[in-house]
Amino acid sequence: MNNAKLSEEIQRLKAACGYSMEGLKAISTHPAFRMELIATAILLPLALLLAHSGVERALLVGSLFLVLIVELLNTGVEKAIDRISTDIHPLSKLAKDVGSAAVLLSLVNAAVIWFFILF
Repeated sequence: MNNAKLSEEIQRLKAACGYSMEGLKAISTHPAFRMELIATAILLPLALLLAHSGVERALLVGSLFLVLIVELLNTGVEKAIDRISTDIHPLSKLAKDVGSAAVLLSLVNAAVIWFFILF
């Protein structure tokens, strides 16, 4: 890869990181994400202390991050739907309900993983 191409790729990477930080900053004001972030901040050190192996640590920590990732995607879907129209429409409701269900399943997944590893 030549220097010009490498420089261009580095600039793209910097821009992508900037967009990601803007997204995290924007979602930090949403109550559901904040609650999940606080839970992650509390549970993350516990995951590192209570797990007996690297695999257990990976599962415990990964389940926490999965909840945050799904919440980010759910919020993105909700905001896109609201941008299109705030009118009540069955398809808009379905999209929001499915996103909410995905968050619920990620929380259940985390709870099951934590239960099986710790108990």
